[in-house]
Amino acid sequence: MSERPGTELGERLPRRSPLARFLMTLPAAAVSFFFSSAPAFADLKICNRMSYVIEAAIGIDDKAATATRGWFRIDPATCRVVVQGTLSADRILLNARALGVYGASPIPQNGRDMLCVAQDNFVIAAARQCRSGQTQAAFTQVTPTQGDDGNLTAYLAEDAEYDDEQARLAGIQRLLVIIGYDVGAIDGVDGPKTQAALAAFLKSRGLSSDAASSPNVFKTMVDATQTPSASGLTWCNDTPHKVMAAIATDDGKSVTSRGWYRIDPGKCLHPDVTGQPKQIFSFAEAIDADNRTIKVKDKPLNWGGEKQLCTRETKFETNEHTDCGTRGFAATGFGAVDMSSGGKTLRFAVP
Repeated sequence: MSERPGTELGERLPRRSPLARFLMTLPAAAVSFFFSSAPAFADLKICNRMSYVIEAAIGIDDKAATATRGWFRIDPATCRVVVQGTLSADRILLNARALGVYGASPIPQNGRDMLCVAQDNFVIAAARQCRSGQTQAAFTQVTPTQGDDGNLTAYLAEDAEYDDEQARLAGIQRLLVIIGYDVGAIDGVDGPKTQAALAAFLKSRGLSSDAASSPNVFKTMVDATQTPSASGLTWCNDTPHKVMAAIATDDGKSVTSRGWYRIDPGKCLHPDVTGQPKQIFSFAEAIDADNRTIKVKDKPLNWGGEKQLCTRETKFETNEHTDCGTRGFAATGFGAVDMSSGGKTLRFAVP
């Protein structure tokens, strides 16, 4: 499979030279585009005004070289410093993706610069020629604004144009829906449904109402999406490989399939299922660092069934399941999931 929706960067770097602050230790050839003729320092930070917990990667482009580094995890309504100190470069580039718990990344990647990234934390000095374990991703040029303190800020926003308070609430609403609570609309507007769902979630985790305003609330909620649930469908990855999964729901009128959801080794995930579908179908496959299907004894390591539905390698959602190939899709065998007991956990393991 091609690019798919991946991981938090480590601790903030200490103040060193601009090169060391951005890429830690790189060959001397990369130094040319990291310098400042003035002693002043200015941090570059990214602020998230989206209703998704995102991971960002940055690129620094100069005539001599292009370097990338990621992933920086940023919660809704928060900012994160991604470069400390002044740097001189032709362009600053950005790629952002939502966590795998949201399914296929809802953040459009329409940048023109295709640069190399890795699935987990990475530092790539020569980012226009990918090596094993690296894939290309679309980066968009950004022009950060400069504040009164001299620091530079780039903002990530949705069409809804949330302010910080709305983005935070919409982010909580979105995760509550994935966990299985009814909040009504995901709109960043407080109301009785949202309050009831949030109170029920906090109670289920043994947390006080004050936890909703804690800086750790998004980590707590993301963790909750990755543990088996007594209601709804849960996927659990018991393999040493990354697993990509797709879901399909039958509402009695049509079958809608969508994907992909990333499930890391040892993790579980709840795909978001709205309403009460008459049937649910599931397909999943294990892939390697280069997004190629893992094979065991020359057979693809996947978990599906007899129901032929349309999928494609990139993000998709479709309710048309005839002539898959002529529409740029592939016919894939999904397995029916028995939800009669109220909750179902599918565990993916190496046979």
